[in-house]
Amino acid sequence: MPSNTLEKLEISEKKLQEINDFLTSPSNALTGDLMKVIAKYGSIEEINAKAEEAQNLDNQLSALRKINSPYLKDLEWLMKAKNEKAFIGMEEYRRRELGADYKKTSFDADFAVTLEISALQYFPWLITEAKRAIEKKELMPGRYIRVRFMKEQEDQKDGELTAVAAAMNIVGASYVETLDTKGVDGANVHLGGPDTITGYFGGVGQPNHYALKWADEFLYYYTKYGVKQVLNLNPGTILLGYIMHKLGINNEFKISVFMGNDNPYSVLWTLMTAKLFSRDDGSTPLIGFNFSNSVNNKTIELSAQVRSELSLEACVRFEHHITETWKSIVRQPYDRTAELVEIGKKVRNIGAKHEGGPVKVEEKREHPSDILDYFIPKAEVISKGLMPKLEQNYLDKHEAVNSTAGALTKAGIPVIAATALHY
Repeated sequence: MPSNTLEKLEISEKKLQEINDFLTSPSNALTGDLMKVIAKYGSIEEINAKAEEAQNLDNQLSALRKINSPYLKDLEWLMKAKNEKAFIGMEEYRRRELGADYKKTSFDADFAVTLEISALQYFPWLITEAKRAIEKKELMPGRYIRVRFMKEQEDQKDGELTAVAAAMNIVGASYVETLDTKGVDGANVHLGGPDTITGYFGGVGQPNHYALKWADEFLYYYTKYGVKQVLNLNPGTILLGYIMHKLGINNEFKISVFMGNDNPYSVLWTLMTAKLFSRDDGSTPLIGFNFSNSVNNKTIELSAQVRSELSLEACVRFEHHITETWKSIVRQPYDRTAELVEIGKKVRNIGAKHEGGPVKVEEKREHPSDILDYFIPKAEVISKGLMPKLEQNYLDKHEAVNSTAGALTKAGIPVIAATALHY
């Protein structure tokens, strides 16, 4: 192969200029329609200011007091427990897990793995989890994923959206909400149940005007509740996320497993777009993405090379499913802990996501975890008596988080738990 063959891949400045000219053209209907949506919420500066105000813990607690939220007492308990250092400290945790190996084990902070749990559907579960963590001297996750209906939370008028946000501020963790405009909301009028299943393979997505509807919904919850990070799963809404950030809105998103990043070339596509739309300071709204469940460690290593070469290693987390719900998403048993321990020594900025409990626990549950449970309205959950079972599923996931944390710690790989709790 001639030495200059790879040079043919270079994108010419002329072609880049053509793209820039289109993006910035006043006659571009695509960007023009987005600007109309943004204008509903004020200037860029006003939008960010509203979000920052809503993200402030004092303001969050004040808002909960005004509505006499039932969650306020739990938040006050959580703050008290944190201040009293009721949660196990990280060094004490390492000493317990390592035993005689504690003094001779060194940890490289550059390879710290973020402990993730999905999905924190209801605020009370977090308090139950925290009390268990204190009792059993366990770690609380450093990252929480939520897939609860947004409008349902708001309509309940108990302040759940604000309570969760306040809790994340208190425990020192990041979190992601899932907007209602996510493709299973009637967006594709031709899809129904199993009889139309092959239609889903083309991407349930956000067709037609739904991409703008997604942007509109995000800006509503961003400005009113300070929701900064949301799940994203469609190429169009991902692009809108990049554009909003490039314009100056301080939004963030993570790309869902349903996007299908399952090989290093799809990862190159994802990260290349993030790089192209990054700000001058190198920042991007893409704070992480889930690989497809089918990826192997070789793909993760190659993807890490792409991420490093594009200078995105520090800001884009690889969020890898270590466990999955027992039903409705993967073939079981599914447990990637051993592979994580192997790759965790080689690749930086990985998130260990736990969507299911330990295999040995799940297989014995009368009601094992099920991804479809995420889409049951709260009223139906209560009427069917499912709440205790779903909370148990969540606690099983917490157990899986701590099982992974123990395995990583024993391998000399540091973990990122709730930073304000585990001092």
